[in-house]
Amino acid sequence: MPALNVELNRLRLANPILVASGTFGYAREMAAFVPFSRLGGIIPKTITPLPRIGNPPPRTVETASGLLNSIGLDNDGLEAFIARHLGYLLGLGTAVIANIAGHDRDEFVRMAERLDACSGLSGLELNISCPNVTGGVDFGIDPALTAAVVRGVRDVCGLPILAKLTPNVTDIASIAQAAAEAGADAVTLVNTFQGMAVDWRKRKPILGNVVGGLSGPAIKPMVLKIVWQVARKVNVPIVAVGGIASIDDVMEFLAAGATAVQIGTANFYNPTLAADLVGQLDSALSSAGCQSVREFVGTLKS
Repeated sequence: MPALNVELNRLRLANPILVASGTFGYAREMAAFVPFSRLGGIIPKTITPLPRIGNPPPRTVETASGLLNSIGLDNDGLEAFIARHLGYLLGLGTAVIANIAGHDRDEFVRMAERLDACSGLSGLELNISCPNVTGGVDFGIDPALTAAVVRGVRDVCGLPILAKLTPNVTDIASIAQAAAEAGADAVTLVNTFQGMAVDWRKRKPILGNVVGGLSGPAIKPMVLKIVWQVARKVNVPIVAVGGIASIDDVMEFLAAGATAVQIGTANFYNPTLAADLVGQLDSALSSAGCQSVREFVGTLKS
């Protein structure tokens, strides 16, 4: 049987299949469908310092092969996450990676320090790329700001760090390089692409926040290109997310240079998918003549 375990520098996972933040709630919502212990890891919804009610509705709209969302980081806040959700998550038998977002560097640092004091977390994903909140992508479009946030968190937090980057930039490799040099154990590629939907009869945007983030199969070719590009230029492990809906999608991202993947939009219409993909990895790797995930990563012939 091929070995499924992977390493993202200091972050060790039983397998490379994770679920993306914002698509899996706090996991309780998926308890009836998902054998959590089979997953490589769970990333609950983004945590902010204080509770957020999110953006005005409508918050989602289907597009051709995709989904536009403008949720706006609706969440219970940091202290409620620790008090109400963390204990449950840590009992699910898989790695739990908290995802945090702040309005400024100091908020990221304070949240990271607080979570570092909570035993049991496997890692921390920094959401420096959300397109649905004011200033959400500011940190992820400037290498210096990216480095400042990652370095600040690294200085106060001993957990493995993933920097979740935005595709809405001209040179994402330079952002990934800045994150790696500042101490990120891995980069998550990518958050959603900015987009909008219009009701031409009413002459109004459909989303309450006007613009939102596009996810789903529509963005997969673009994310594949980004993963391949960063893997060739930056020496940092990559977690790929963007339109993954089958074992073929998983293998394509691994071949392009990702060490692990996150399942996002597909969780909404097929909540068993992530666990099913773990079960399909063995045969996919065997058919490729590989004895481990690590042996297959980055084998794309250019």
